[in-house]
Amino acid sequence: MIELDGLTKRFGSKIAVDHLSCQVRPGIVTGFLGPNGAGKSTTMRMMLDLDNPTSGTVRIDGKHYRELQEPLKYIGALLDAKAMHGGRSAYNNLLCLAQSNRIPSSRVDEVLDMVGLSAVAKKKSKGFSLGMGQRLGIASALLGDPEILMFDEPVNGLDPEGIHWIRNLMKALASEGRTIFVSSHLMSEMALTADHLIVIGQGKLLADTSMADFIHENSRSYARLRSPQQERLRDVLHQEGFTVVETAGGVLEIDGATTEELGELAARHQLVLHELSSQRASLEEAFMQMTAGSVEYHAHSERDPAAEPPVVGAGWGEGWNSPGGTDRTDRTDRKGA
Repeated sequence: MIELDGLTKRFGSKIAVDHLSCQVRPGIVTGFLGPNGAGKSTTMRMMLDLDNPTSGTVRIDGKHYRELQEPLKYIGALLDAKAMHGGRSAYNNLLCLAQSNRIPSSRVDEVLDMVGLSAVAKKKSKGFSLGMGQRLGIASALLGDPEILMFDEPVNGLDPEGIHWIRNLMKALASEGRTIFVSSHLMSEMALTADHLIVIGQGKLLADTSMADFIHENSRSYARLRSPQQERLRDVLHQEGFTVVETAGGVLEIDGATTEELGELAARHQLVLHELSSQRASLEEAFMQMTAGSVEYHAHSERDPAAEPPVVGAGWGEGWNSPGGTDRTDRTDRKGA
């Protein structure tokens, strides 16, 4: 278990992490989410004593990381896959870590095989692709067969097979009772992997809840109905006290109702349904809703398309090369966050 109690980190006048308290429990995959600049990386670095907190504490199974005699046997972490020594082979990179933590050298071969790098074990890591480097970083986290594992953007650079593999690996390790803590900006992947979420914004805790509860509490869930007897269906729904929203294509949306009760209601009134489905927002939509007020870095377009009305009556391409012609191509500011 990882326990954070009042964890705070200041860089001058900037508060990167603000009195953060939470627990990362064993037996589940815990996702760590937040906008860019929310303090996720700083928090993970403080967990490993790479940064000292201004105040508050982090404990790994009741101890500070610096108090662990052979830390790789307690906690394995992937924070930066590029941290490996580029002049060493994949095998020797892991061997150095193994020897420093009294881990048998046979374990090096095991984890290289586990991550699919056995064929390039003797090659220098500086020649590795982004995905291969990521696999080597994952191997280093697994090296001590620890009970706690931390991953920061573990699928970065991995191909679809690699993404599927790391997802299943994290789930399998959690099912063994291990503590799995993973940070990622890929919401679709996090939705498939995590059981529990810890969400922060501007260094503060915003949510510490299950995946299902997070989506339910931060998004709209509704039932969707479509029928050739639309008017009669709408009248029946109104009589039963439901609020109905009509959308394009004659689709009716009803909040606060289950598909079961709506199906039974339609059956009682002998109404034909062409569609009856439950609609729930994605993790990405729920995340955007919760963190809307905590986003520090916003991207903006260089020009507002609404500020300049379209030219009416001009044919496609007219005036593109004339002396007074205007380049109307939209451009997007892609400044990194």
